[in-house]
Formats: sequence, structure tokens, C-alpha cells
Amino acid sequence: MAMEESSMRQLRVTIPDGVEFADLCLSRDAEDGLLRFRMAPIEAICEASELDLDALVQGPRPLVGLLIAAWYETHLARGGAPDPVQEDLLEEARLQMEHGGGFTYPPGHA
Repeated sequence: MAMEESSMRQLRVTIPDGVEFADLCLSRDAEDGLLRFRMAPIEAICEASELDLDALVQGPRPLVGLLIAAWYETHLARGGAPDPVQEDLLEEARLQMEHGGGFTYPPGHA
């Protein structure tokens, strides 16, 4: 799987056997709407791909959101089931692009 940074640099990652998108257990915090997910699948991907977990998650330009989005795209292309939380995030991003930014639904209401 490949993901692209905004500078159009591609980063190849490996999803280890037995690691599924659903393993992330995506959810949104009801208070602030922030995305919550299990770190174990991200850690497994970093290990299999020889990526620095800290840089991916907490670096000056965290890429974990791009990783999740690219993984989801691949997941769907391979016949995986839609994830309601990721679908909400995609819809929010679409609406922000369509309306020039600043548009968000309350968590779980996209």
C-alpha cells in the first residue's frame, strides 16, 4: 500500500498478515470529536514497514491520519466493509473542500 504526503512523496507501507482495518476500532470522542483508535495495528504496520512510530504519530507533520485514510481506501478496494467512523471523516473532508473549510458535523452525525 502506498500513501502520499502533501508534497507528493510516496511512502510504501506493509500491512502485516492478520492485521485488518477493523482492528483499529475507530471511534470519535463524544466531547471533542477527535478520532480515537487502537495503536496495536499502527505499531504492527510500522514494524513491518520499518517506519518510526513516534515520527508517524507525533512528528512535526504526523502522518497517521494519511496512513489510516490510505489503508481504508485499500481496504475498500479489496472488498472490505465500510467503516462508519471513517465514512463520517471522509464526508466531513468532502464538505470542507466543497464549502472552503471550517465545516464539521458533530461526532456521529455526518
